[in-house]
Amino acid sequence: MKKGPLETLITGVDTRTSHSQVVDVLGRAIISGEFPVGTILPGDQELAMRFKVSRTVLREAMKTLAAKGLIVPRARIGTRVTARNQWNLFDSDILTWHFHNGIDEDFLTHISEVRMAFEPHAAALAAIHATEAEISHMMRLAVAMGDPAHTPESLAVADLRFHLAVAEASANPFMRSVGSLIEAALVGIFKLSSPAADREGIEDVSRNHIRIVEQISRRDEAGARAAMEVVIRVGRARVRVAMDDTPETVAG
Repeated sequence: MKKGPLETLITGVDTRTSHSQVVDVLGRAIISGEFPVGTILPGDQELAMRFKVSRTVLREAMKTLAAKGLIVPRARIGTRVTARNQWNLFDSDILTWHFHNGIDEDFLTHISEVRMAFEPHAAALAAIHATEAEISHMMRLAVAMGDPAHTPESLAVADLRFHLAVAEASANPFMRSVGSLIEAALVGIFKLSSPAADREGIEDVSRNHIRIVEQISRRDEAGARAAMEVVIRVGRARVRVAMDDTPETVAG
């Protein structure tokens, strides 16, 4: 299974194929501006020699980057880097490359805004559709977030599992499709400021998530929505405080 941005950040394990290595290096170079918008990438022969891969592998990598909206091939011109508004920002690779190249407050703010548009509604839908088994599962995940033995890494994983479980319980397949965006937001929080640094912080995180499940269990749509909004706001506030104490861009 393909690793998402959180697992990539935590493990740092490189299990990429030649194809994915080419995609990763070129994708990061485009996101970072090494290949600016509107520029033409080096030719196939040059890139194949640079990466020591066959033309076939290179062509497949280019197809992958094109599918993500980063490049477009032009006959007799070459492969051009597309405008940023054509990039698929919901793609987990593109989100990972943004975090690798550096995090700025605007980027995290935009992610939080999209989360606020989706996740509270997912919680409200879960209050309507969640089965008793799903509610029990979400409660176990919320309680487990209060484990004092959590490291920042394990708490980030526990947090992700909870939010994806809520998306699943909404019974709306489109909600699950924003999982990569949720994961990216949690990567940002994890990199900058983790509540696992103190016992009280862990307890607060667990309590806030338990409140979401309690409202879902009561079938209270408005209550579930409000409880999820609190969790997102708290995470965003923690990141803002951390960024006030660090340089404007936090390198990946």
